[in-house]
Amino acid sequence: MVTGTGMMGTSTTDTAPGVQTASLRLMHLVSPSLPVGGFTYSQGLEWAVESGWLGDAKDAERWLTGELKATLAWLDLPIAARMMAAVAADDQDGLAQWTHLLLAARETSELRAEERQRGRAMADLLRAWDLPGSADWRDLLAQSQTAGFAFAAVRWQIPVADALGGLAFAWAENLVLAAVKLVPLGQSDGQRVLMRIAAEIPAAVDLACGLGDDDIGASSPALAIASACHERQYTRLFRS
Repeated sequence: MVTGTGMMGTSTTDTAPGVQTASLRLMHLVSPSLPVGGFTYSQGLEWAVESGWLGDAKDAERWLTGELKATLAWLDLPIAARMMAAVAADDQDGLAQWTHLLLAARETSELRAEERQRGRAMADLLRAWDLPGSADWRDLLAQSQTAGFAFAAVRWQIPVADALGGLAFAWAENLVLAAVKLVPLGQSDGQRVLMRIAAEIPAAVDLACGLGDDDIGASSPALAIASACHERQYTRLFRS
């Protein structure tokens, strides 16, 4: 009779590798159900579709892969790594410096507003989770959702490379879901696009982790144009 044991009467809990708490926390942190509003933004994708720049799955994949390689790898991910280092060192001044740089690098008022709006929601969530220091750091964390992500990753002892990979995947998933609605794409097409973008994330994380401070920076003219135009788009599904 099977009574919850493995072969030779050995309990499976004695032999199976344990699920790491940090991995589970990362899944929680990147979940699309996290109430920070990531699914309400398209980062210019909505205007790019309406203008005819993007018309099918290949276009959407090319757009998002380009943003991953040209923007996230050179800006968001290396700054997130430095934010984690500042939190680990209990260095609020350092976190403020990187937060201000990230906001300055957001090329439109829409992108800056998204960073701050999601930052406020993330800061409130961190306090609801009772993460140590979240109340004392709240005003700073509320300026940037990336800062809040970094704070949670450090408090939950998530390794830096894993955290950066999760941040990139959450970004990709939110925007692929937006593309499914906007292009539109079928659910299967969307999942294929997400798989191919995800395959590029490890290289983006490796690049980000190898950058020096003076190497950090990115400019995406197409994203900036699309986002700026989206601010005044007459009919839209996504927030500005």
